[in-house]
Amino acid sequence: MVQALLLSIGQLGDKRIVAVFLKSMLLTLAVFAALGAGLWFGIEQLLARYFSASQSMASLAAATAILLALLGAWLLFRVVAIAVIGIFADEVVHAVEARHYPDRFASARDVSFARSVAMGLGSAGRALLVNLILSPLYLVLMVTGIGTPVAFFVVNSWLLGRDLGDMVAARHMAAPELTRWRGTTRLWRFATGAAGTALFFIPFANLLAPIVGAAMATHLFHRRR
Repeated sequence: MVQALLLSIGQLGDKRIVAVFLKSMLLTLAVFAALGAGLWFGIEQLLARYFSASQSMASLAAATAILLALLGAWLLFRVVAIAVIGIFADEVVHAVEARHYPDRFASARDVSFARSVAMGLGSAGRALLVNLILSPLYLVLMVTGIGTPVAFFVVNSWLLGRDLGDMVAARHMAAPELTRWRGTTRLWRFATGAAGTALFFIPFANLLAPIVGAAMATHLFHRRR
């Protein structure tokens, strides 16, 4: 695990990785800008049209909503970032395999853009849905002081490990084999997800977390096989 992390960090200067980082950051920022603008405009219109609120009150409510959204920015960023990196994950896996596992790179199958988008959106949807379903549990565990962050970390490590592993395995396995493979690799995929989730909590490092996670998953996938 440590070696996979170090190898992944060591390849961050690869021009192919840098290109993925720039593309994913631009797309992530565009998504956040669109969400923020939509939230602001939507709340203003809702209050003004249905509650007869003044323009100033509507703007204040919209600003409050934006603030509340920022408080949940970690989950939102994680959801959007994984969805975006899912679209470009094939390029990260390509770069790692070409450099460290050329034989596997030569035999890998290309993942279509449509499937990459579907995998990225599926990852985002699962993260959002599971965390929303478990939100009552998170609230109950707040009385313990530490239960909420621990549960949140475990759940998101499991989700992230599953998604990162699939991004790599899809290049080397058919669907039936992929299903069987998931059942035998739960531990290392959880460990990969835990490393990636931990990076999401570190300022600035969280910007690189999806790429480092995808690279780590690639190393661990091939080293286990």
